[in-house]
Amino acid sequence: MENKESVVPKEVLVPDNPVSKFLFVSSKSGWIWLIIRLYLGYEWLQAGWEKVHSDVWTGEKAGGALQGFIKGAIAKANTGSAHADVSGWYAHFLENIVLPHAKGFSILVAYGEVLVGLGLIVGLLTGIAAFFGGVMNVSYLFAGTVSTNPLLFVFATWLVLAWKVAGWYGLDRWALKYLGTPWEHLNKHKTVENDSPPSS
Repeated sequence: MENKESVVPKEVLVPDNPVSKFLFVSSKSGWIWLIIRLYLGYEWLQAGWEKVHSDVWTGEKAGGALQGFIKGAIAKANTGSAHADVSGWYAHFLENIVLPHAKGFSILVAYGEVLVGLGLIVGLLTGIAAFFGGVMNVSYLFAGTVSTNPLLFVFATWLVLAWKVAGWYGLDRWALKYLGTPWEHLNKHKTVENDSPPSS
């Protein structure tokens, strides 16, 4: 007879602690994320709005401001120091990928910041908006620009973790119910398969 104590479970589910449940699952924490969302959204919308209405970002001279930024980042990598402000691999990426297509990236950044800001403010697809905001923050940090990027990146990361309730006081309250989640559809599909009678 097999000893039940010797059986190793295939999967162990570690329960969440009360704080994690409150912050990342409970709708009661929605007001906390609302404050963070509005602050973060305003910062992105303001930055993007200025770029959208700037001639050197989206106008006839689009790409001009970004080219200057990229060249400054590349210069920070070519200091000869082992611990330069900009890593060599990122400077290589900027020089060979971004710089030749500065105009396209310039427009993408400007409108991307606006969309991230709007998404966060109205609480629509909050987790996705916060994720792309975080990607831009990291891009600026890799380029040697600190400013408010570390703080904004921390807030963006928290919003990504709290995506299920971060937009509770926003459009996600209805949008997520309508869209559902990929694993929800997968579980329904598995249930249908398990309930179906075996083929003869």
